[in-house]
Amino acid sequence: MTARFEDQVVVVTGAATGIGDATAIRFASEGARVACLDIDPAENGSTAAAAAAYGVDAFALTCDVRSRSDQEAAFKAVIERWGRIDVLVASAGIYTGGPLHQIPTDRWENILAVNLTGLLTSNMLAAPVMIEQGRGAIVNISSMAGKTSWPNSAEYSATKSGVIGITRSAAMELGPSGITVNAVCPGNTLTAMVQKVAIEIGESLGMTGEQWLEMRANDTALKRLASPHEIAGVIAFLASEDARYLTGQAIEVDGGIILS
Repeated sequence: MTARFEDQVVVVTGAATGIGDATAIRFASEGARVACLDIDPAENGSTAAAAAAYGVDAFALTCDVRSRSDQEAAFKAVIERWGRIDVLVASAGIYTGGPLHQIPTDRWENILAVNLTGLLTSNMLAAPVMIEQGRGAIVNISSMAGKTSWPNSAEYSATKSGVIGITRSAAMELGPSGITVNAVCPGNTLTAMVQKVAIEIGESLGMTGEQWLEMRANDTALKRLASPHEIAGVIAFLASEDARYLTGQAIEVDGGIILS
């Protein structure tokens, strides 16, 4: 693996599992110093240890993205340790779903707090650091649910559409300061979250979780689901020198599901 990000500082939210975990490790494998932010201290510590195994400086910060003060403390710790932030990957997110008329207010408010307000806060805190540097890359994790929708997913789809809106506005605002802002829209990816969703949705359809995942795989042109490291590769590209003239985009990484 080449050292495209040698000595750069990368902050990853939602780093404990799934796409966030794969992303933190991918950047470390290419020479970056990585700050892993997550609400789960044990899993997050494992991610940071796996990143550090590549011989780079990596550390874990326990952070609930719903808390502005948690995020402020985490970003302050990164600046105190390394003095800069070159890349932000805002990956923290949750899934909830169900019939439209049965969405409880507290569940709606919680998914907004994590997927939308939490991500906006991360962008807000990274922006002034990158503006002062005159350079940076922000990659926000949306979803194919942000571009299209399915039944029983209104709350999730709404937040992921909002991520694309934040990304486009931030790209316009931060571009003059040499900062790119893009979103990645994964299709179904084999993470613990998606496997949990498969069980829940499968039960509602009279299917097993494995049957639901097989159905979703068959919806794609490639006839398989993504692995987290495949999504991480696209994220790394968007933060690299090769993508310096690419901003305000919402990149579909869906195995061709949009074709169907």
